Amino acid sequence: MIKTKKRGDLIIISGPTCAGKATVIQKILENRPNVVCPISYTSRPMRKGEKDGVDYYFVTREEFEKKIENGDFLEYAKVRYGEYFGTPKKELEEILSSGKDVILEIDVQGAKQVKEKFPETILIFIMAPSMEELKRRIKARGAEKQIDQIIDRFQTAYREINEVYRYNYVVVNDQVENAVAKIEAILLSEKCRVDRIEELYVQNEEEFMHELMMDKDFDNTIRPIQ
Repeated sequence: MIKTKKRGDLIIISGPTCAGKATVIQKILENRPNVVCPISYTSRPMRKGEKDGVDYYFVTREEFEKKIENGDFLEYAKVRYGEYFGTPKKELEEILSSGKDVILEIDVQGAKQVKEKFPETILIFIMAPSMEELKRRIKARGAEKQIDQIIDRFQTAYREINEVYRYNYVVVNDQVENAVAKIEAILLSEKCRVDRIEELYVQNEEEFMHELMMDKDFDNTIRPIQ
């Protein structure tokens, strides 16, 4: 009776530092073969152990800026130290058109850019259970040694959390398994949305009743009332 749209969904995962976004996304990719995370472009140097075309597409700043001029990115950002990161538009469109879902880890500003271009984008915000837990995770990660760096991270996280109302869903990452289960439930429910229906085959009531009465497997014998 129902033919749904073949096109895949675009899902964006955002959240403050140390909310566990990367871990949750990796688990979803392992659990759901139909969900893909396209490879991003970056202008930063390749690190030890990384591979071009696997971890990122590594290009020079000049090459990246040329792609910006050509409109090749769905979204892009210039981060600390002047390096660029961007999501390729063409590859993403090819994946969605094939029927697969795309999941991206993008910051709040990038998510806003994408939502303006593609209003149907599903925005999911991941949070730590509490600000105290978030602070503990930031300190435990050890990437920031100085107290001013930790404070900067914490303040940035606070500003990002205040953007949660721009999102469709919020998931508290108290345990990875629970967070993954909630996001997978969201993805499943999105597939059942009425606006995904492309065509609906419904007979009128008279046709339905006629076919029902003529159905050989249907006992249409009139029985007297007892």
